[in-house]
Amino acid sequence: MQVLYFASIREQFDIEGEQIECTADTANVQALIDFLCEIHGEPWGKVLGDPNLLVSVNQELASLDAPLSASDEIAFFPPVTGG
Repeated sequence: MQVLYFASIREQFDIEGEQIECTADTANVQALIDFLCEIHGEPWGKVLGDPNLLVSVNQELASLDAPLSASDEIAFFPPVTGG
């Protein structure tokens, strides 16, 4: 699966995206977040653990329990603020 990072997440970790193999450890969005935090370390846990984090699966907003498959594109966006 293709994982993409946008805005401040991309800037903070200096990564645009990565290819992740779909396994039982990445069966849904929350499992993918847990997996990414495990392989990348603690700073990722703070960013991807934000309760206001926006996630899309195949360019549609998704919940943390949304199922994932090997052909999916998952994107993470920081919370949106405005004025």
